[in-house]
Amino acid sequence: MIAVMGDTTAPDSDEVDDLVAGWRSERPDLDVEPLQVLSRVSRLARHLDRERRDAFAAHGLQVWEFDVLSALRRQGPPYQLSPGALLRATLVTSGTMTNRIDRLAESGLVSRRPDPQDRRGVLVALTPRGAAVADAALADLMLAERELLGQLDRAERTELAMLLRRLLAPLDAGHPREPAPDA
Repeated sequence: MIAVMGDTTAPDSDEVDDLVAGWRSERPDLDVEPLQVLSRVSRLARHLDRERRDAFAAHGLQVWEFDVLSALRRQGPPYQLSPGALLRATLVTSGTMTNRIDRLAESGLVSRRPDPQDRRGVLVALTPRGAAVADAALADLMLAERELLGQLDRAERTELAMLLRRLLAPLDAGHPREPAPDA
């Protein structure tokens, strides 16, 4: 877990402050203000990736395995999706998804079933073991993520979520960026 999470006082400065100060000194002609936010988001993402890898590894999973299992688990009973729906949920190629399904099936975490709506189709179903592993890994992940956000109170977490949604939603929707206003 991240060592500073028990401390409820905000630090006076962080690594990004040093980075920004360096760029301001070396490139005073540039507005480096975006680094204040986006470098912190990037650093936070790296910490989060490490926490997720650790939480999943404790259950014998890699990140990609959890991605597939959680996509199935979130569906509710009977916890199954077509390979195409899994592609859309996990943003990987068809060949990659086939390989992932094969590996998860060999591990006994998913199974393939005939699609009753399409005689040529297949559904990927979460096995009881796959559901148990996904649930346990998610519980550990939520503990780690709650600790990661421990510096923020509920109102701050809500505000941060709203602000990040505002930045991310257009990107997820594939909308082009609006031109920056003239400075």
